[in-house]
Amino acid sequence: MEFGFGAEDEAFRSEVRAWLRTRLAGNLPRREWERELGRAGWIGLGWSADGYGNRTASLVQQVVWAEEYARSGAPARSGHIGENLLAPTLLAHGSEEQKSRFLPPVARGEELWCQGYSEPGAGSDLAGVRTAAVRDGTSYRVTGQKIWTSLAHEADWCFVLARTEPGSRRHHGLSFLLVPMDQPGRIEVRPIRQMTGTSEFNEVFFDGAHARVEHVVGGEGQGWRVAMGLLGFERGVSTLAQQVGFAQELGRVLETAVATGAADDPVVRDRLVRQWAELRTMRWNALRTLGSRGGSEPEAPGDAGAPSVAKLLWGGWHQRLGELAMQVRGAEATVGPADWAPSAPYELDALQHLFLFSRADTIYGGSDEIQRTIIAERVLGLPREPKG
Repeated sequence: MEFGFGAEDEAFRSEVRAWLRTRLAGNLPRREWERELGRAGWIGLGWSADGYGNRTASLVQQVVWAEEYARSGAPARSGHIGENLLAPTLLAHGSEEQKSRFLPPVARGEELWCQGYSEPGAGSDLAGVRTAAVRDGTSYRVTGQKIWTSLAHEADWCFVLARTEPGSRRHHGLSFLLVPMDQPGRIEVRPIRQMTGTSEFNEVFFDGAHARVEHVVGGEGQGWRVAMGLLGFERGVSTLAQQVGFAQELGRVLETAVATGAADDPVVRDRLVRQWAELRTMRWNALRTLGSRGGSEPEAPGDAGAPSVAKLLWGGWHQRLGELAMQVRGAEATVGPADWAPSAPYELDALQHLFLFSRADTIYGGSDEIQRTIIAERVLGLPREPKG
C-alpha cells in the first residue's frame, strides 16, 4: 500500500488534536493518564478487527495518532510496552484465553508491562539467556536476572524470556512467560542511575517467582520464535512518532546554532543540512516499510533486515545530533542550567540531556554490531558468525 492522507484522515487528525488540547490541560499523573487514554478509546487502535481494541482505525490513522501525540507534548507513555509489543505478540501467538485475559486491561490502560529480555551476559546476544524457569506443578519458578528493563518499577507484569529446558543452549529450550511483578521476596527491582541523572532502566532479580503454565505464550520451548516475532513489531508506527520527537530536537539545535552564530560556519551548516535530509529519508523509509507489510504484521522474509537497517539509521543519526548539539553551544555546553552542589542531583538542560542519553542509542535495542551481523547473515547471505 501507499501512504496518502485523505479527507477522512484529516478529520481524524482534527479529532485527535481537539481531544489532546482538552485533556492535556488536566495534567494527570502518568498512571491515571493511561486510564484516560483507555477510557477515550485511544489504546489499541487497529485491534478492533480482533475484538480486543477500542476504536477502528486504519494504518494511516494510527500514524496520524502517533505523530499528533508526539507533537502535542503529551506525557511519555507508560503503557506503550503492553500496547505496542505484548499486544501484537499475543494477537499473533497467544491463545484465546491469553488474549481475553491480558488484552482488555491493556486497552483500558489498567495494566502496565515491562520486557524481560536482556541479561548481564546476554544483552544484544539474546540467545545467551540464562534465566531459568522450572516446572512446578501448575506453575513455573523463575530464577535469574534481567537488566536494562524499562519501566519495571511501574509495571504490573513482565514478559520474560527464560530457559525451560535444562542443559539447552542458544535459541533452543527457551519459553516466553508472562510473570506478575507483585511478588514480594521473589522479585526485586533496582533502578539504574544513568549519566543523565535519571533512572528509566532497572535491574530485575527473580528468585523463584511464579508464572502460571497457561501463561506461556506459543507453548513451552517456542520462546525464540515468539521473541523474534515480537522484535518484528518493535519498530512499527511508533517509529514515526519517535521521528517527530527527533524533528523537535533538531529544531532546537537549529535555533541554538543561529543564536550562537555557529550556523555561520560552513562545516556546521553542512552538518545541519545533512541531519535534516537524513531525518526526511528515515521518515519515508519508515512509511515505505509500514506500507509494504500493513503495519501490524511482522516483517516478511524478504524484509528480515528492515528493522536492523532502521535501528542503524536512527541510532547513529540521533547520536550525531547530540554531538552537534554540543558543538553549536560551544564552551557553554559544559555548564549546567543550575549551580552544582555535591549533595544534590545535577541538572541538565534539554540539549545536554540529548547528548548524554544518545550515547546509548547505538547499544540498547540491539547494538550496531549485532544489527550489522543480522544484515550480513539474513540479507546478504554471508557465512554465519561462529558462536561459542
